[in-house]
Parts: sequence; C-alpha cells; structure tokens
Amino acid sequence: MLPSHYTAHPDEARYGHFMNTPKPSAQSLRADILRHLTYSLGKDEAHASTYDWRMALSLALRDAVMDPWFASTRKTYETKAKRVYYLSMEFLIGRLLEDVAVNLRLDDIAAEAMALLGQDYQTIIADEPDAALGNGGLGRLAACFLDSLSTLGIPAYGYGIRYEHGLFEQHFEGGRQIETAEGWLAQRHAWEFERPEVSYRIGFGGTVHDDNGKTIWRPAEVVLASAYDTPIIGWQGRWANTLRLWAAKPTRLFDLDSFNRGDYLAATEPEALARTISRVLYPDDTTETGKELRLKQEYFFTAASIQDLLRRFLSENQQLSELADHIAIQLNDTHPAIAGPELVRLLVDEHGMAMDEAIAIARDCLAYTNHTLLPEALERWDEGLFGRILPRHLQIIRHIEAAYMDATGSDIRILEHGAVKMGELAFVMAHRVNGVSALHSELVKQTVFNDLHAVFPERIVNQTNGITPRRWLYSCNAPLRNLINETIGEAWPDHLEQLSQLAGHADDTGFQYRFREAKNANKARLVDWLKQRDGITLNPDVMFDIQIKRIHEYKRQLMNLLETVALWNDMRDSPGAGWTPRAKIFGGKAAPGYVVAKEIIRLINDVGAVINTNPATRDLLQIVYPENYNVTMAEMLIPAADLSEQISTAGKEASGTGNMKFALNGAMTIGTLDGANVEIREHVGADNFYLFGLTAQEVVARRVEPDFARNAIGASPRLGRVLNQIESGAFCPDEPNRYTELVKRLRDHDYFLVTCDFDDYYETQRRVDGDFQDEANWTRRAILNTAQVGWFSSDRTIAGYAHDIWQAHGLIDA
Repeated sequence: MLPSHYTAHPDEARYGHFMNTPKPSAQSLRADILRHLTYSLGKDEAHASTYDWRMALSLALRDAVMDPWFASTRKTYETKAKRVYYLSMEFLIGRLLEDVAVNLRLDDIAAEAMALLGQDYQTIIADEPDAALGNGGLGRLAACFLDSLSTLGIPAYGYGIRYEHGLFEQHFEGGRQIETAEGWLAQRHAWEFERPEVSYRIGFGGTVHDDNGKTIWRPAEVVLASAYDTPIIGWQGRWANTLRLWAAKPTRLFDLDSFNRGDYLAATEPEALARTISRVLYPDDTTETGKELRLKQEYFFTAASIQDLLRRFLSENQQLSELADHIAIQLNDTHPAIAGPELVRLLVDEHGMAMDEAIAIARDCLAYTNHTLLPEALERWDEGLFGRILPRHLQIIRHIEAAYMDATGSDIRILEHGAVKMGELAFVMAHRVNGVSALHSELVKQTVFNDLHAVFPERIVNQTNGITPRRWLYSCNAPLRNLINETIGEAWPDHLEQLSQLAGHADDTGFQYRFREAKNANKARLVDWLKQRDGITLNPDVMFDIQIKRIHEYKRQLMNLLETVALWNDMRDSPGAGWTPRAKIFGGKAAPGYVVAKEIIRLINDVGAVINTNPATRDLLQIVYPENYNVTMAEMLIPAADLSEQISTAGKEASGTGNMKFALNGAMTIGTLDGANVEIREHVGADNFYLFGLTAQEVVARRVEPDFARNAIGASPRLGRVLNQIESGAFCPDEPNRYTELVKRLRDHDYFLVTCDFDDYYETQRRVDGDFQDEANWTRRAILNTAQVGWFSSDRTIAGYAHDIWQAHGLIDA
C-alpha cells in the first residue's frame, strides 16, 4: 500500500518484474528437495529426519530466491540507485521458511511437494527454530521494514549482529524467570551465506597521536567483523535485499605457542574474547565489564557497517563529496549512534577530508529514529569508559559538540556531567529525527528533545510504525486470509488499504458467521498448541484476553494482574452474577537485570497457581503464561485473541506494533491514549475501541499531586483489597513477605500510575464482559477493526521514510 507521494525510479518500466518465469510445479520442487536431501545433506529418504527434510526444503526454496536477489543487486548497480542502510541492534525475523515460501507464492506448492514425499508441511515448518536476533518491538519493526523495503523494491541493506545465543531462552522455575542460552545456531542456519572475503578490522582502546598533522589511532585490541548474508525476498519474489550480520572473530585464531607450553586456556583465549562480542544480545550491564561489552558491541557492528557501505560506494568510483546523494543511513534507536563519529573518522583520518566538511557530509547521510520517551532509555556512557574504549571517537565528539554549539549558540551539550549522551549525539548528527507515532513525535518535541527541537525546529518528523501484512495476517492467519481472498480478491497483501472493502460486509450475518468461524479455528489451534507444548488445558469458547510484550513497569502487566485478582474476588463474592468466562494470557521476557519486572513475572505465575486451581472459579477465569515468548508464539496468539491489552501509561509507549497486529486479526483493543493507540482508535472508530485512563497531560499533572497513589488506593476498596492480599502472602503462603516491597513501591512510588488508572480499567473491562456476550455485535466490531487498519502496513511507513527522509526510490512497479 503506497501513499500518493511515493515515487518509483524512472528506470523501473524498463526493468519490470524479475519473476517472469512460471512457478515450479509440486513435482519439480519435489525433485529439488530430493536433490538437496542427497547432495547437500547426504541423506536418503529412508533415513531422513524432520531436520533433514526441513533443510532440504529450505535450500530448495533458497535456490528460488537467488535469481531475484542477484537481479536486484545488478539493477541497483546499473541504475546507480540510492541505497538505504538500516542499522539495528535487533532483527527479530523469527522463522524464515514459511515467510520465504509465502513471499515467493510457493506455500501451497511447497505443501503439496512435501505431501508427495510423505511429509507434513506444518510439521516441517514447526521444526525451524526462531532466529535469536532480537527481543521485542524494536527488532520486530526492523524485520517488518526489511520485508517492506524488498516489497517496494528499494535497494537496502539491514546491518546487525549475528548473535550466537540471542537474548536468552526463558524458563520458569517456581514461577521465577530463569535465563538459559538460546541454541538457534546449534543447527545449520539454512538461509545465510558466510562471506569470508568480507571482513573488517575493528579496534578498541589504545592511543591517539599526531603524525605531521595527521591523527593516528593505534588500537590496543583488534577483532575481525565477518559478514553473514541472508537474502530478504519481498512479496511475489519481485525484489530481494540483504540482511548482513556481523560475527566477531579473532585476528589470530589459535595461540599454538601457548598450547605447546601446556597453557590450553591461553591458547584459545583470543577466540573466546573476540566471540564474546557477538554471543549475547543486551548482556547484563549492571557491572563495569557488562557496560564495556555493550559499548564494544555497538561500536563493533556500527563500525563494520560503515566501513562496508563506504567500500561499496567507493567501488563505484564516486566522489566522497557526493556520498549523501547515494546512501541513506537510518539509525534504529541510539545503539548505532556512534555511526556519526565513525563515518567522520573514516572521512578525516582515512581519506584526508577536513573535519567540518566530514561532519556536514555525515549529517546529510544520517537519520535517527527515536523509540522512547523514557530519559533513562536514552543511552549515556561514562566518559572515562568511552574514552578508554574509543579514544579517537571521543575527540571527534568534542569537535562535533563545539562546532554545533558555535554554529547555533545552543548550550545543549553532548558531553555533560562526565557522560556521553548518545541521544543528543544522534540528534545533532542526523539531518532528520523521527518519532514513530503522531503522539510520540509531538511528545519527543515537548520532552526528551525539547531544547534541541527549539534549535532545529524542522528536524523532527513523524513516521508512524507499521507491520507487514504478509507475515501478520496472510501467513499467520490462514482461516481469515482465505475468507478475505474469497470476499475481496487477492491483491490486498501489498495494498492493505483494500481491506476497507470488508466494512461493507460487517452487518452481513453470513459473513459474520464465517469471520467468527475463522476466529474459532485460530483459538482451537492455540488450545491444541498449548496442550501439546505445555500441557495447558484451555476452553476455546471463553474470551481470550491477551497481553504479549516485553515485561516493563510502563507496559503495566502489573495492572492487568491486579484487575484479574479483583475480578476473581468479585466472582467468588457473587458466584451467580453471570460472569463472562476469560482466559488471561500473558507473554514476554524481562531483562535479566530488571529486578522489578522479574518480580512481576513471578507474581503472575504465583497468582495463576492459586486462581487456576480454585474449584469455584476455574471454569470462569484462568491465567496462562507460556514461557519463552517469541515470534512463533506471537503468530499463534495474535490470530486467536478476542481482546488486545494495550494499557501502557499514557505518554510512555512510543508506538507499539502489537496493537496493530491484534486489530488486523480482528481483536478488540482495550487501551490508553498512548503511542499508536491514538491513531488506531481514529481509524477503527471510537465505538470499536475500549478507551480508559488518564491522558499524557493528565499523567504529568497527577504525578505532582502529593500522595496520589495512596489517595487512589484509599478511594478504591477493590484495589485496596487486592493489594492487601498480595502484601499478606495470599498467593505465596510459603513466603508471605515475598511481594511486600512490590506493593510498597505501588503505594509510595507509583511512577506509572497503576493505582490511578485501576478503577477506570476495571470498569471498562466489565463493559467488555457485557459486550462479548452479544456475539453478533462483537463480531461486527471485530470485522471493522480488520477492515479499517490497512493504513498500518509497514509498506506505507517505508514509503514515508523513502519520501520524507531518505529521498530513495523503488525500482519495481508500484
């Protein structure tokens, strides 16, 4: 779906689509699978495991990606088109097998080919591990953007880190979150190509000195950044871009002298230390060594990416003064903010450019996406640590700061109180800074970057986030996809605004029935999956009320839980009140060092253990918290949801994309006026959105009122009762004081206003209860949610970036 301002490249008519060859038949794909089974995996049919079949199918489909991938690269070079480089610490791409099959339009053929081989396609797909390359919305957004960049034919690279062990694999022991290493690379990753010829030296520490007017940085430590490429195919196989991930390797693989002396640990130390950089996403930074590792990670992948894109640019014999005409670098949050100083360093130290000219050129290339209104989430590095790891870059930052302050008269500093402020650095070094929802972009101007916005009033723009409908409806929700195809045709996956045609069917009882049957099929699938995976038994006829997010205080999983306990109390007090049965489903991980978030996880599990076994209410209310939430689990949960929980404190969620996915799949939303909720409510209609809570302005005002939390608790007997139960150990009788501090925190330091929004949230949930019992009207409103959220396609978002920020063009027919 493209906005009116989207423009295709003028040469696109000459090139057209790359996928002009007919689709393979199931028989020919079967032959390709058998060829790979024999010659790539060394197995015959009789001895092939599920893994072998999955790898053979993956390699056969990967073969089909090669022609458009190569053609896309050739066309980019031939047209000298501007390239987009998207730098992100996370790319939460999930499983790729089904994604590739769907985008090539070979999913049905692949299923048929596997059936001819006596294999179940869904079983084969389910065997693939999720790529452990991200954590939450930041990484999933990056993955959606790669899909849309390829769908629109905009030449692009995604750059990140090839984490060996990802964030972590989540398990629960006694209700507590336990972290273990992800093992996604224990098996061969079918989709990547190792590029041993693409390797860059990345330095840390050392000294900086002047040599006849030229600044020389001599790092004390050097690792190699080695490239691994994954092709990202767009819808209908018309274009493919590249996700290039960097793995850290030593400059000297093995110390044979140490080994021969019997010091075996020392012999492998160089490799172990280098690989540490690309082992784990977001290592715990509560220690100095953890902070150092994080800084090294951010510089490692950013420096490799900047060197790589500069090499590619120079290979075309272009002038560095024209760099911004040919490349656009997008920083996904502050993690790659060191890109500005690194690009300046290369232009000045390696290519002899004047410092001020280099800063100007770098700024014209760079743009920065802000994802947070939490000041503590804007990275700051201790200046001593930063100077020790990146001494030359600290010098450059001092020059950037001085030059910008001299030019503007501003007193806003990048270096302040012994800290390097990466948010300010990213802002000053970007020609555009964007928020990710209309509300968020305005709040960015008013809060975290208020002073810089006054200096650069045109720099901040909005690009509301979006999601790829190929994965988040077409692929993950086959029952609804098939109904939509039969109703409005099959052109909607890359023209999502066409879903608006469904609104005309919202009052049709026959269509309502089929829409409801699609939802019921997804709920039944989830029930079966939970039973097989976790032994959880759920009634598919109850309301599925789902909150799946990174666990954080501002996302207010705690408020959801408090309302659940209050509902349980009322159910027990009034057993004959005609309650609407619910399953409260949670999903999400807490950062290993985030103590409060981990307490909330344990409390959810403790409360669930009590409520789920209560004979009086267990048929009315259940709490389900499946461990190790990831993309694959989201693809199960989202299509099955009746109610979507988007309940963050107003003014704290930048956008959210889960809210879009749920609405697209026909779930009603209960939420605050926060992030993209505001725009979703505008699109689906206020009558089809359950709004509650304080506004962002009211939140700010409430925080300055004395004892606001205790006053809210005092005015709410229902909330007071729940807090007393938790505080007294009703859900943890073996350790009654387990949650004393958590409750005290709510009473005295409720920064995210759980207590103030609780009563409104509870009453709104009871409206949900009543409305859910009116099956026909609930279905009508769910249909309207699906019909009216076509605007939230990531294709629209990327077209906006291309026009407003990158000045880049698509090279295939729009």
